[in-house]
Amino acid sequence: MDTRDRLIVALDLPTVAAAEAMVARLGSSVSFYKIGYQLAFAGGLPFTAALIAAGKQVFLDLKLHDIPNTVSKGVESVAQTGATFVTVHAYPQTMKAAMEGKHGSKLRVLAVTALTSYDDADLFNAGYKLGVSALVLQRAGQARNLGIDGLVCSAEEAAKLRTTVGPGLSLVTPGIRLAGSARDDQKRIMTPGKAIAAGADYLVVGRPIIEADDPKAVADAIIAEVAAAKK
Repeated sequence: MDTRDRLIVALDLPTVAAAEAMVARLGSSVSFYKIGYQLAFAGGLPFTAALIAAGKQVFLDLKLHDIPNTVSKGVESVAQTGATFVTVHAYPQTMKAAMEGKHGSKLRVLAVTALTSYDDADLFNAGYKLGVSALVLQRAGQARNLGIDGLVCSAEEAAKLRTTVGPGLSLVTPGIRLAGSARDDQKRIMTPGKAIAAGADYLVVGRPIIEADDPKAVADAIIAEVAAAKK
């Protein structure tokens, strides 16, 4: 894999025009972009086609979760966009339906184990009996058994998950911050080099890049740190 492909820049921006401007500023440094709710609901889904036509890869971070038929048909439609990744919540019924929906396509389904803004207290308040680590491991095992293509997880869990799921599943880690950067609302974070060393395959980075005075310089620094970690 090209080292550049390991960095996924989250285009968490309010308009397609703002996203286009950011992509232009990042230029050839970045080859992979994530489109989440904010941009998706502001014209970002048609923008997916433009990015793919320009030779970029797209990760549609939609975190699908619904009755099986709805999830399956939704993933079937996502597959037609040419996106590389789509996310679903890691509930067994949802993951099974997503895999049925992508059948025969090149789309890869990523299951979200536990959001990186959650800690044990957040899960307990939501009615879960398990803490973050236990829930992530349980869902990872279920994802592996269902043939899911990859997991979205905190880099803190990457090493443990790699042991659980083996080399076949891709581990995609948000909550990546350069040393000394602000945590923002993330509670489980790690530097790029440490995340790769822990077993992460892809790093998702949003605000540290798109809010920087020189986004390209920050992206280049992350890619350099990833390259060093892979040596």
